[in-house]
Amino acid sequence: MSRIVFITGTGTGVGKTLLTAMLVHHQRQAGLHALAIKPFCSGGLGDVELLEAIQEGELSAKEINAFHFPEPVTPLVGARGQGRRIELEACLGLIRTFSRRAESLLVEGAGGLLAPLGEQFTLADMAKRLRAEMIVVGPNQLGVLNHTLLTVEALRSRGLRRIRVVLMEQARPDVSARKNVEILGEWLDSVEISTVPFLGQGAMQLAAIKKNAKKIKKTLAHISSSVSVSLRSLERLAERRPRPNG
Repeated sequence: MSRIVFITGTGTGVGKTLLTAMLVHHQRQAGLHALAIKPFCSGGLGDVELLEAIQEGELSAKEINAFHFPEPVTPLVGARGQGRRIELEACLGLIRTFSRRAESLLVEGAGGLLAPLGEQFTLADMAKRLRAEMIVVGPNQLGVLNHTLLTVEALRSRGLRRIRVVLMEQARPDVSARKNVEILGEWLDSVEISTVPFLGQGAMQLAAIKKNAKKIKKTLAHISSSVSVSLRSLERLAERRPRPNG
């Protein structure tokens, strides 16, 4: 199977789809056969249509989004409202199928990491079973420290260690935006932290995504690189461990 990267967020509406679209476009432009899917989607289908367009129709909307619910509710609630029962194994099989078709598979989540997707499972459960790499997306604003630390802690408690954090800059940065990256770096010393600049109100348009992906090419290349714990971080962690007497 290909490399599987799950893209989750500190909440809903934080920039997951924008980042996913730019990453899959960047990787494809770099010569990598990359695909992106969003298995769960509630409300409008704009995000799904964007991912379909950025992949030049290689995947249909139904392939990108297997489970759609017209009301803007968490997928579990949407499924039960339709009398559907979505099981974890079916979703894992779906992702494995697409992973065999590409070198890199990006899987965008719905809402936050622990939003209920189906019967007794979340995106975290799917990532654990697939041993996926994780990208945690959050808005660089007040509140992102707590939400990011909680998300990373939940991932680590499930044995997931290949984690990267991406903060999306805002149109009107608040006071906290100046120090959020620095503080997260202190608290998450084994996690790479990147920032994506604010790209304008029309950033979700197809033409803008292609233009901006080229503009921040180096940032996207860094985010796309393998997520791993650095040697320096391991050394720091070792220094903190108590040493045996004698």
